[in-house]
Amino acid sequence: MKTILVTGSSGFIGSNLVKKILEEEEDIIIIGLDNMNDYYDVSLKESRLEELEQYDNFVFIKGNLADKELVNKIFEEYKPSIVVNLAAQAGVRYSIENPDAYIEANIIGFYNILEACRHNPVEHLVYASSSSVYGGNKKVPFSTEDKVDHPVSLYAATKKSNELLAHAYSKLYDIPSTGLRFFTVYGPAGRPDMAYFGFTNKLMNGETIKIFNYGNCKRDFTYVDDIVEGIIRVMKKAPEKKTGEDGLPIPPYKVYNIGNSNPENLLDFVNILQEELIRAGVLPKDYDFESHKELVPMQPGDVEVTYADTTPLEEDFGFKPKTTLREGLRKFAEWYKSYYLTKEKQMIKKID
Repeated sequence: MKTILVTGSSGFIGSNLVKKILEEEEDIIIIGLDNMNDYYDVSLKESRLEELEQYDNFVFIKGNLADKELVNKIFEEYKPSIVVNLAAQAGVRYSIENPDAYIEANIIGFYNILEACRHNPVEHLVYASSSSVYGGNKKVPFSTEDKVDHPVSLYAATKKSNELLAHAYSKLYDIPSTGLRFFTVYGPAGRPDMAYFGFTNKLMNGETIKIFNYGNCKRDFTYVDDIVEGIIRVMKKAPEKKTGEDGLPIPPYKVYNIGNSNPENLLDFVNILQEELIRAGVLPKDYDFESHKELVPMQPGDVEVTYADTTPLEEDFGFKPKTTLREGLRKFAEWYKSYYLTKEKQMIKKID
């Protein structure tokens, strides 16, 4: 029986990953760690967790990655052979207002994971990096061979530091590690602070949505199922341990992009979103979309374009994300209706 530790297991990507592994893999136990913080609506995290707790092979631990004693105890007790570190404080704009949260979760928390892997050897450490490490790079598509030394947000700087720390630990302690640079992940039960989710909430409430950089931003939107499929493939194939000519280990270390390799203009994205929200019945057919959108300048920490070169991922794992934006936003709109609107109707019926 193989044990996998997934941190951030009640998060958007984490919960989808745990669910898919438990449904498709045999002889697996998953230990989920999450602090269930209130960065966004906790009831969404609780609802994801409820779904996961139906599986016998899932053990949930509520706790903080920055709690070194707890992290060590989990490693000593459960002896995970694979660790997938998805727990992090996310969000570019929030990092400008609340830097402490990023240092605690993304630096101290990740350091604790590395130390635990050092003292309790694992087959493979897979961890979430981010497309934000590319900062304001002008060369597109973004390649993992590019220099990423100019982050434009603290969030990006913490993710780049994760890659550097992982490299050092891979070199010093021969820990096989793979970093995954995710590109704008979206889908059902996602994070409410992400643009598509926030836009939907505002449109539902008749509020105006702000489209940054006058709609000229481009994002490489990647559907959550594609991200999960990529993680699972990578998990199963750790970088090989090799010895160099000097007799010292060559770091068993890799970094990959996971993105759609198809950047979409923000205005096109918003138009598809509203069409799918109308189709799903979240918005009325005659919704006056034009009067609810406002084009505004770029925000601090934002970048104009994200665009993934996924060639290495295709070459090493035979995998390339394939979900189209319309397909993904359709699934999100249908989920939104069933999660929020259907639930609301049921609540009203109960009150009546």
